[in-house]
Amino acid sequence: MYRELALEFARVTEAAALASARWMGRGDKMAADDAATEAMRAMFDTVSIDGVVVIGEGEMDEAPMLYIGEKVGGGGEAELDIAVDPLEGTNIVAKGLNGAISVLAAAQRGCLLHAPDMYMDKIVVGPAAKGRIHLDAPVEDNLKNVADALGKPIDELSVVILDRPRHADMIARCRKAGARIQLILDGDVAPAVATAFPDSGVDIMMGIGGAPEGVIAAAAIRCLGGEMQGRLCPESPEEEARCISMGLEDPRKILLLDDMVRGDGVIFAATGITDGSLLKGVKYTAQGALTHTVVIRGRTGTVRFINALHRLERKPHFGWGRNEAQA
Repeated sequence: MYRELALEFARVTEAAALASARWMGRGDKMAADDAATEAMRAMFDTVSIDGVVVIGEGEMDEAPMLYIGEKVGGGGEAELDIAVDPLEGTNIVAKGLNGAISVLAAAQRGCLLHAPDMYMDKIVVGPAAKGRIHLDAPVEDNLKNVADALGKPIDELSVVILDRPRHADMIARCRKAGARIQLILDGDVAPAVATAFPDSGVDIMMGIGGAPEGVIAAAAIRCLGGEMQGRLCPESPEEEARCISMGLEDPRKILLLDDMVRGDGVIFAATGITDGSLLKGVKYTAQGALTHTVVIRGRTGTVRFINALHRLERKPHFGWGRNEAQA
């Protein structure tokens, strides 16, 4: 069942990627996000699951679909918690930049942390550097330990950090230590997952980003045998109270993978919208649209990369009116 669901979830992220890719570079991030959300929600109806969105587009009164608590799927034996980001990198798509993806994670009911919409401090590495990082360690120590684990000098290490003022000190310390840095504008799920692939060019990701995105990334890292640590960063008494209501007695404790994702019935799927370190973006040809998707199963650790050609004359919603003669 889970093998079949993995491929079904690939269809879900493909649909969202195809819908949002039409807005690449058009300067309208909301239209791109809406298109991805509508397509993902519609495709979920074709998947035989009893799913509940635990990380999505917002609270019920904030999002028209894929809101937290919404039931998705066409019904079935599999009772799953679903975490989605139909378009991770809205600004990236709007500006035509690299690194946007459509992504989801699924796990057995009760096995995903219901992360609130707040910040999370994160550090992520692949399997080769597992056990060599700590969120509270000095930046320099983490860089040295990861470089040693990977068998390379620090000046060959590649670190991904969100380009934000809050990371100015971290960036300066990485540069002083000699590490190479990839600054990203948005979207830290893809580079977090990329740390687990030696040929991705990403060795470590660190810094403060979204907590929901952190849980989605944790699902992939758990499947791949890497390591991720996180800490929620509540910025108000209300956010602290929400953390406590989730069952976190100490809202600022370090969260390990087992705290964010439990069990081995985890599935992660992502499709590239624009080119990135892990996935190629949607490409249009005379024959249709090409997509590049990764699907990862926690139970077996199997990683599948799927290259698909979509005949747009047979999918008019994604083809924006492309007809058979044009194709």
